[in-house]
Amino acid sequence: MRLAVLARAINAGKPLAMADLRALLERQGLGDVRTILASGNAVFSSNEDAALVEKRLEQAAQRELNLETAWFVRSHDELSAIVAAAPFPEAVATRPNHVQIFFHHEPVDGGRLQDLTTVYDGPERLLAIGRELYVDYPDGIGRSKLPGLFAKAELPLSTGRNWNTLLKLVEATR
Repeated sequence: MRLAVLARAINAGKPLAMADLRALLERQGLGDVRTILASGNAVFSSNEDAALVEKRLEQAAQRELNLETAWFVRSHDELSAIVAAAPFPEAVATRPNHVQIFFHHEPVDGGRLQDLTTVYDGPERLLAIGRELYVDYPDGIGRSKLPGLFAKAELPLSTGRNWNTLLKLVEATR
């Protein structure tokens, strides 16, 4: 089965060369490893449970690369379902680089999102579906005050990718 792995905060505070990422994944026995872009994305073949792979990668990265980060693994079918559920179709069609998907290990607590939207009334739209949080940044991510509020809302650890990257991951896991 083809899977994608997304490392949290790579090259946004935690440097990791893609050659080092490929080598780490290969040392963990994952097959046919390819990296996607230069931000901690890779695809590989494995029949192992995704949660076990995530935990193993977290431990191996810390031990072998002195890199402390979270890892999020999704199958092709899961990635395809994320695309199919797109709650902001006009945004992904016209400005896909302004739509981000935040990947979590557990389902996103809608109550925490509700609390967040009561203290923030920016132009962004948010919707949680399962373990993913979709965010539309109509004015761009760089101008938004929303990312700084995610920590205050005590949302669980996550990693975000824009819509274009998500589509590349779907294609690469075929």
